[in-house]
Amino acid sequence: MEKDVFDYIDDVKVPRPSNRTSAVWNIATTLVVLMTLCVGIVFLAIFVDPYVGFNPFPPPEMPELLVLPTLTPTPKSILPPTWTPTPTEIATATNTPAPTATGISVEITATEESPTDGEIQPGGASVVLHEGSPQYIPAISFHPDVGCNWMGVAGQVQDMIGAPVLGLIIEVGGTLAGKPVGNPTILQATGLAKAYGEGGYEVKLADEPIASYGTLWIQVLDQAGLPLSEKVYFETRDTCDENLVIIYFKQIK
Repeated sequence: MEKDVFDYIDDVKVPRPSNRTSAVWNIATTLVVLMTLCVGIVFLAIFVDPYVGFNPFPPPEMPELLVLPTLTPTPKSILPPTWTPTPTEIATATNTPAPTATGISVEITATEESPTDGEIQPGGASVVLHEGSPQYIPAISFHPDVGCNWMGVAGQVQDMIGAPVLGLIIEVGGTLAGKPVGNPTILQATGLAKAYGEGGYEVKLADEPIASYGTLWIQVLDQAGLPLSEKVYFETRDTCDENLVIIYFKQIK
């Protein structure tokens, strides 16, 4: 009897799929599953390591991290441990050369009278008094608010080409009205009073003009506290028109 290729369900003939068709669909399904699995594995591998060899679009190579050596700063003090800054009130900053006001007298005491406790290093002084120093001007030129209730000495240090020198130490000592001006001296660094130039300094001496005659001195020291100049003795005046002494120094070698 010939095999019936139809199944009868409720008297309706339904074609039965052949075994060959079923095998094709099974194989196709298996291939799709395998391809899906492979694609998933590839994407997972690329996600874990974007630089894997079979990634068609690898990200750009990141530059190597620059590792800087750890520096241990060793700050170099330019001032002795006992240095106490002198507050200054500067009205306007003007970078000007040494003042050359008309009619101001210049009196410089000879350096031969300097005491031996500020001896210059072998080879002579490398910093000397600037031509035209000292000069005497009213303090209101730089401190309009103090009037006559102030007296001091100020200026700057310049190198051999006239450029300001910062970080040197200005030492002021001696007596004023029979009393020491410091404890025992006053120390200031160049570059802290820029109203007198980039290498400017300023030291307050008193709260009023007091006349003195060669009892005060000023000297330039290096960062180690060794003298670069002779001790320069200067006078002070007791008038409000001359209560600021301007002293500039210059380097000669």
